[in-house]
Amino acid sequence: MVLPRLILLHKQATSGRVRFLCLSSGVVAFKPLPVLAALRDEDYSPTVQFHPTAVVREAEIQLGLPEGAIVPEADFQAWVDTPEGDVPVLLAAFAGIDPPFSAAERTGSRFIAITEARALSEVERNLLRRAYEHVLG
Repeated sequence: MVLPRLILLHKQATSGRVRFLCLSSGVVAFKPLPVLAALRDEDYSPTVQFHPTAVVREAEIQLGLPEGAIVPEADFQAWVDTPEGDVPVLLAAFAGIDPPFSAAERTGSRFIAITEARALSEVERNLLRRAYEHVLG
C-alpha cells in the first residue's frame, strides 16, 4: 500500500495570503514523488479514501509542532499515478496566525507563494494550483 503524501500551507486570516511549505525535496511532504509521477484528472476517484488525521499528526511530529498545530483540509484529495501505484495527496493548513517559520527553518524548509513554484516539478506545480484553487474557493 502506498502511503499518502501531504501539502502543507498557511493562509493569512487577515489578508488571505497563501504560502506553501517547501521542503528541500519539494512541496509534497515528507517523501518526494517519483520522477515518473503523473497527476490524475480531478474527477478521478478510487474506492479507497484516506482520513488525514494520522498523516497530519505525523507532519506535526516531523516538524516538531504541538498536536493541533496543523488542521486537515478534509474536502481536498488529489491522486498521483506512480510506478508503485496511485498515491493520494492530502492538504492541511497551519493553524497559527503566522506560518511556523522556526519549524520550517529547523527542517531546512521555507514558505513559498505559488508564484515561487517555477523550480518545482510539473506535477508539484499542478498540485499547488489545485490546492490554491481549493483554499481560495
